[in-house]
Amino acid sequence: MSVDIDITGLPQERIVFGPSPLAELGAALHVLSEPGHHPGLHGWATTTAAGLKPDLQCRLSEAEFLWRSTRSDILLPNRPMPPATLAEELDEVDELDDETYVEAALEINASGCTLRCGGGRSPLVDDAARDAALERASARGPRQLDFAQHLLKDPATVRAWIRRLLEDCDEAFFAEVWQRVRPQLAADAWEKAELLRRRSLADALKAVSPTVTLEEDARGRRINVDKLTDGRTEATQPGIDPGVTFVPSAFGWPHLVVQHAPGWRPVVEYPLSAPELRPGPGTSELMEKRLMALAHPIRIRLCWALARAPYTTSELAKGFGITAPEVSRHLKALREAGMLTTQRHGRYVQHQLDVTVVARLGSDFLESILR
Repeated sequence: MSVDIDITGLPQERIVFGPSPLAELGAALHVLSEPGHHPGLHGWATTTAAGLKPDLQCRLSEAEFLWRSTRSDILLPNRPMPPATLAEELDEVDELDDETYVEAALEINASGCTLRCGGGRSPLVDDAARDAALERASARGPRQLDFAQHLLKDPATVRAWIRRLLEDCDEAFFAEVWQRVRPQLAADAWEKAELLRRRSLADALKAVSPTVTLEEDARGRRINVDKLTDGRTEATQPGIDPGVTFVPSAFGWPHLVVQHAPGWRPVVEYPLSAPELRPGPGTSELMEKRLMALAHPIRIRLCWALARAPYTTSELAKGFGITAPEVSRHLKALREAGMLTTQRHGRYVQHQLDVTVVARLGSDFLESILR
């Protein structure tokens, strides 16, 4: 599964890297609402939340579905290069028409995919889309239902309320955060842009994340983002500036956010490297292989032995009372999952469990499902 961004025929200069204060505020708000996703930022989240005034805390809880389970497109840039200040980005959001804004604000993330309230139809003018929006909001609690009802009834007032909420967050904590992280984000974006200019798009994408790759075949040219969801968009769409924007985030890990809704500029918000937090991320397919490799009682027993010492196939067969071909089949599954190391000593081949890979399995799994 993956999200594909079709860039066939797109000039390279249309792929840009730049920090976005609005996207970073959205990422920071997600950390505050889901600190369990971000163990390395737990201290920041606890301290920041404790310092918020009760009124601001209450208003944030009313609107948290805009950034908690999914990131609303109104919190990501929709222009080629994000402006330097939050106020300028909020001005750009204000330029969206009500139908576009409302449909994006009422996104719901469920069953691994982002569901827009009307499937492309505005709930402001389409009764079926309106009913769908209210039903999904109701399933997520009275606060979201109340918000959806007010947004559908009076978009202008609610839009102003959301802008004021984000401005109050800027005053309360984000201005200091942005001043601190912006140089780092700008430096990272510059490095990726230089990789793109001096080397290749494939190298720049690899630097963004090993899970972001370039695919080229008879169907065209695509940026592929490995995620446990499917999606597709195009870098060239009617009515939008053609291109793709990559936005670094100091609050992003383990998430890799991809804006791929029709009619919106494709945006990839990627986390800065944090070796103390991040394992080497693998593909979803590799994660599935590892979990399937461990979903067999004999392979669990083999892992028990191989974690303690290296063994040959014949030693394992004798020790566990099974045939050598059967051991070989189980070892093949573990090896293809990248969980074994193999060394030859003369005519003997010894296998051993790669305990560093197994030790990372929990964090790798968490990163895969949160990516």
